[in-house]
Amino acid sequence: MRTVAALLTSAVLAVAPSALAPTAHALTPPVVDPSLLPEPARPVPPRPTVQRDACVIGSAVKPAAAQGSPLSALGIDTLWTLTRGEGQRVAVIDTGVAPHHRLGKLEGVGDYVASGDGTQDCDGHGTVVAGLIAAAPDSADGFSGVAPAATVLSVRQSSTRFGPADEPATSGFGDVDTMARAVRVAADSGATVINISVVACAEGDLADRALGAALAYAVDTKDVVVVTAAGNVGGPVRCPRQPEGQAAQWDTATVAVSPAWYDDYVLTVGSVAVDGAPSAFTLAGPWVDVAAPGEALVSLSASGGGLVDALPSAAGDAPISGTSYAAPIVSGLAALIRSRFPELTARQVMQRIETTAHRPARGWDPAVGNGVIDPVAALSSEAPTTLTEQPESLVEVTPAATGDDRARTIAVAGAGACIAVAIAAWGSSAVRRRGRGDVSPH
Repeated sequence: MRTVAALLTSAVLAVAPSALAPTAHALTPPVVDPSLLPEPARPVPPRPTVQRDACVIGSAVKPAAAQGSPLSALGIDTLWTLTRGEGQRVAVIDTGVAPHHRLGKLEGVGDYVASGDGTQDCDGHGTVVAGLIAAAPDSADGFSGVAPAATVLSVRQSSTRFGPADEPATSGFGDVDTMARAVRVAADSGATVINISVVACAEGDLADRALGAALAYAVDTKDVVVVTAAGNVGGPVRCPRQPEGQAAQWDTATVAVSPAWYDDYVLTVGSVAVDGAPSAFTLAGPWVDVAAPGEALVSLSASGGGLVDALPSAAGDAPISGTSYAAPIVSGLAALIRSRFPELTARQVMQRIETTAHRPARGWDPAVGNGVIDPVAALSSEAPTTLTEQPESLVEVTPAATGDDRARTIAVAGAGACIAVAIAAWGSSAVRRRGRGDVSPH
């Protein structure tokens, strides 16, 4: 059983060594086997669980603290005359989403952690993610989600506060198998967008092929846009870095990240700081597609009222920073696009987000992909359809620094706080990064 252990405040998937296939020096794109798709089933914990720790709430912020949020710099509120995400159903596969008066449309889909319906959040993480997607605006604090008219579907898939009942020393619950089941359930529940702000990572291959089958089912059978976090690096319980200068290619990268490495099926999101510079904590890789603000954010509190700008961690309150929180901003944008252009397929929506991003001067970059998202351009009727149609940005994107410990520390609550499994590396294979237009299975 691949369970979560020794987690911080984010939802994270850990993979035990027994869950890993033989490894060598480099990665190869994982192959999708449709026969491994989980059967339709009601969401229930795969084994008995117990709550190990008290639920968390987070650090409340004063209304003025939400003013000037990185979200406001994207100009999303100026687009609400076109769409606010009406008719869209965004599934949040996370630690659950607690009811909040600013989440007007919240539906519980299921719970793989305990006997709930998905609208219980003992970690605070899933509620923060949902708020960034669909929180209603409030003039008192200036905060809102990207698509406030969208419906949030909550699937509680993991939690740091629960553990398996038959393993008293283990805290944390959730794995790549429950993630695969959650993706299928979300797709079958009518989701038009799925947000996954949890990751599993390891130096080598991951035995997550059921998840790959579920992602392919969601995208190609159910026409769902799937957005996932790139993951964070730094610290003993987060993902290891890719080898220096080797993150851009499959045949040199060595750290596998799931679901991100299913590049043909997911839109993977890195983080940028308030000034637009790549966040030092983003786990770079050949599958990163775009970037969005992921530092110094505020969002909804799981207590049912108010906002938070930090969540508790082993090292104290950690600011809401990480690729966990960049991903839902892109999920909200996907909801806006699907609402404004309902004729677009899931793959066309993902392509539109990529082609309208502010492309780095050097072209695609392993930390920010095709660049920082541009919601105004993405919602334009004249959006380019290929990357070659878009002029490159005049501003050079500076690669994330490798020695900035402060930047890595502020990401302690992000998706990349994953359990890294150190194992032998794979032998190399000359596999090039494939573009979004290549829709063949890996």
